[in-house]
Amino acid sequence: MVDYQKTIEEIHESILREENKGEIASYIPELAQVNPEKFGIHLLMANGKSYGTGDSKTKFSIQSISKVLSLTLAYKSEGDSIWKRVGVEPSGNPYNSLVQLEDHKGKPRNPLINAGALVICDILVSKFKDPAKEFLDFVHSICSKDNVGYDMSVAKSEKSVGYRNIALCYYLKSFDNIENDPEEVLDFYFTMCSLEMSCENLSRAFMFLVKDSFKTTNNEQLISPKKADRINAIMQTCGFYDESGEFAFMVGLPGKSGVGGGIVALHPEKYCIAVWSPLLNKKGNSYRGMKALQQFTTKTESTIF
Repeated sequence: MVDYQKTIEEIHESILREENKGEIASYIPELAQVNPEKFGIHLLMANGKSYGTGDSKTKFSIQSISKVLSLTLAYKSEGDSIWKRVGVEPSGNPYNSLVQLEDHKGKPRNPLINAGALVICDILVSKFKDPAKEFLDFVHSICSKDNVGYDMSVAKSEKSVGYRNIALCYYLKSFDNIENDPEEVLDFYFTMCSLEMSCENLSRAFMFLVKDSFKTTNNEQLISPKKADRINAIMQTCGFYDESGEFAFMVGLPGKSGVGGGIVALHPEKYCIAVWSPLLNKKGNSYRGMKALQQFTTKTESTIF
């Protein structure tokens, strides 16, 4: 039987002894202030048992991890109609690339690259009078943590330098794949990405993709098992941008990263694990986080394959 607490502590200590490589996401000024030595791991089992080590309770900006949650809210609200506006194929390009939009006539390859997430945000702006409030209420309903919220200083910082995302949104608008005012969509997008959570919060928030029996704080089923399977499939193939294949090969779990240094990954019906370390590799994924998850699935022999 695996001693999970001992396992994650050993992984944490082993990685701390090695060189901490990579670069912080300093192109977002507010994120440049984060301590690069922060490192946390939190594991939540489907049976409710919980294990944490390091900075697992420290909140950080989850950035693109929030795209899975906004996708879920849109999928829950609008159903399969969302796939008319965004695809489900890996992009093979950086997360903020404009390259494929021309060839695909403004339909992003998947909802986890920036262009796709902007389309999802547009869907939610159309659906809700106050999408930022509705999105936060949704997050609270799945992680049972009312102290989870936005860091508006990060949102403002990101917007101040978000020229490529602004270009993406207006380019999508030129193809009629943004229905609302691009500035309204961008405001929601930057706010959504500023969501602050800890590894502990994240592991709880993603349990709806682990357990078919998951219920919200209102005792409601969030989405059907079929929809959960499809979201997991998209994370497996698209969750790490142009390093998604490497993550599937080395770690073997559906997951999602963010440039704040967080990664969440899960094994359906078994567990959800979240890691955080701010220094990023050249693909924009946490250097220590990737190593920690690779070691975890190797030591526990618990990939989905």
